[in-house]
Amino acid sequence: MIILFDLDGTLIDSTDAIVETFHYSFDVHGMQRPKDEEIKALIGYPLDIMYAQLGVEEGKVWDFVHTYKEEYRKISTLKTELLPRAVEAVKEASKIATLAIVTTKTAKYSKVLMEYFGLMQYFEVLIGREDVVKPKPDAEPILNALKSLPKDENIWMIGDTKLDLISANEANVNCAAVLCGYGKEEELKMFTNVIFNDAFEVVKYLKSTQS
Repeated sequence: MIILFDLDGTLIDSTDAIVETFHYSFDVHGMQRPKDEEIKALIGYPLDIMYAQLGVEEGKVWDFVHTYKEEYRKISTLKTELLPRAVEAVKEASKIATLAIVTTKTAKYSKVLMEYFGLMQYFEVLIGREDVVKPKPDAEPILNALKSLPKDENIWMIGDTKLDLISANEANVNCAAVLCGYGKEEELKMFTNVIFNDAFEVVKYLKSTQS
């Protein structure tokens, strides 16, 4: 079995770090800050898409992204927490599957976070925003991850938003949703019927299907 994990809302809670850094970038570039809820509603999308949705002109989007990354690098470990039972989920999953991370976060900083939390050792591959041309909901991130993993017909993507689930469907792999993140249950139900409270419950379910 192969299990692919999303990060934000699936294994980690970096809401405070993300919102704070967005506010910082808008301050630096002299634009009015968006509301917290407007930012939170877009978490899971790539940064460039988030900034465009928040009203940043196309020609300035990447300036904002650069500012964001420089600040996020400084505060990410201080302002990010593991979600409840995330450690247990990863450790249990590693007993039954080969693991990878597929995220729209920057891979460089995602690795730093996972190393900080002592979990990177459990993952064979980490695919981030800079590793793909088309991020989730496209299939490319998942397909890229699978290129570096052993061949297996039993593949699962675990995520908290429709982007994760659509990406899995496009890549023709199984998907499970968690309710501990940013996606709404009604929306998630449109793309999978495997929905649990958190990643640990998903892993327990997947383990039960093997016995």
